[in-house]
Amino acid sequence: MSDELVLELPREPASARRARAWVTDQLRMLGRDDLVDAAALGVSELVTNAILHTDSPITVLLRGTPAHPRIEVQDSSLRPVRVNGDMTAQESLMSTVGRGLGLVALHAANWGSEIADDSKLIWFEPAEEAHWDIAPAAEEYDLNEIVDDLLTGSVQTDDRDGSVGSDNRILVRLLDMPVQLFSRYRVHYTELVRELRLLALAGGTDYPLAREINELAVEVERDRRQSMGPDDLHAAENAGRDRVDLEYLIPPGAPARMSRMLELLEASDEFCRDQRLLAMPPDATEVALRRWYLGEFARQGAGEQPVPWPCGSSGEEDPA
Repeated sequence: MSDELVLELPREPASARRARAWVTDQLRMLGRDDLVDAAALGVSELVTNAILHTDSPITVLLRGTPAHPRIEVQDSSLRPVRVNGDMTAQESLMSTVGRGLGLVALHAANWGSEIADDSKLIWFEPAEEAHWDIAPAAEEYDLNEIVDDLLTGSVQTDDRDGSVGSDNRILVRLLDMPVQLFSRYRVHYTELVRELRLLALAGGTDYPLAREINELAVEVERDRRQSMGPDDLHAAENAGRDRVDLEYLIPPGAPARMSRMLELLEASDEFCRDQRLLAMPPDATEVALRRWYLGEFARQGAGEQPVPWPCGSSGEEDPA
């Protein structure tokens, strides 16, 4: 995550003004002067609401691409997100503080929210002009709920989609797994998938790769829930271990999905460069770990023997 695209703000009235100025500067550097008015109004309202309803610092982020820039405001409040659906653009412009999310919705091409365990994030893609109708919020995304629904409705066999049965799991051994390095990789992977999901939502059919990665990520998460072994990795992380050998028992369809995910993530690196994605790209070490980790599932699923992680805990290649 680039520090240049993240603004940390204290809980004080001046923060709304700082957020407006920062967002204005960022969009002008991207050549998106056409979005400045909507973005400044929207971020001002979200930061003001955060000041009123939380007692923690506030984070403002710029994400997306120059074609579809997205403003995000994160705070520690878990208050449900509500919008005044009866507000018109004229009413919003005549009001002062406290206009709620109606103002954001009237100046957004897309907007939505996400609730985590300890924070709330509201995002919006500023529109070139205010519109008279409230833009409906994107459906609140909950990966856990989506995967739970898949597991509840799926037939636990290995017929059509390679779901797990009682006796058909595949053994995969991950040798010398760099525990802390993998934790860093997983954070970046989660952020990337979320970024691509929101891009697919904002860009419609403009980003087919983003849409496919998001759909496959749901299936990969389902595979993880059906696997035996991930808890051992969590235990190693919690214990602060540097390296660990792991054994996973995974659904029979998982190697093919992991192989396809590797292909898509490799393509996403070029996509992120071409589309000038504003989120931080993976570094060389994370790319190497991704290739080894996902590659081991594909290789061992095809019957090959495990190959240990060939580099040190920091990603540097171990001496022969």
